[in-house]
Amino acid sequence: MSVRDLIPWGGNDGNQLPSVFRDDDRDPFLSLHREVNRLFDDVFRGFDSRLPALGRFSSFDGGGWPNVEVSDGETEIRVTAEVPGLEEKDIEVLLEDGVLTLKGEKKSETEDKDRQFSERFYGRFERRIPLGYEVEDDKVSANFKNGVLTVALPKTERAQAKAKRIAINGKN
Repeated sequence: MSVRDLIPWGGNDGNQLPSVFRDDDRDPFLSLHREVNRLFDDVFRGFDSRLPALGRFSSFDGGGWPNVEVSDGETEIRVTAEVPGLEEKDIEVLLEDGVLTLKGEKKSETEDKDRQFSERFYGRFERRIPLGYEVEDDKVSANFKNGVLTVALPKTERAQAKAKRIAINGKN
């Protein structure tokens, strides 16, 4: 069997190659339109949800806004979230079943009647952070300053006792 036997030949006489183009692919304008759309998709794919000005101010697509940093110390877990442009009243912090939830809403309106310009932006976010440790619910504290939210979650004595330090040997 030769390779020629594997190729599906088309046409009336059986010796023509089949068309690999769809009819609409032969139209240069449709082809250009598809290519430009693909290029724009490729360029803006890297922006994700990190640019609120693009109207994608949520963590539902996996990006995650606000940016958070979780540090696990010996006695507490500290969660820091960057929420520029928000105020303390715009943010809600919840702790339930070992999951810390940060919720908020940003409302922004700009109006300039002299130039007949008006811009509005509304966006909600919600970040859920599983803690992995038991925390003392009554001692959890949250501070907000200069657009940075810091939540301190003290570990229970039982959670602190579970962590074991393991010695590392330099030789095998």
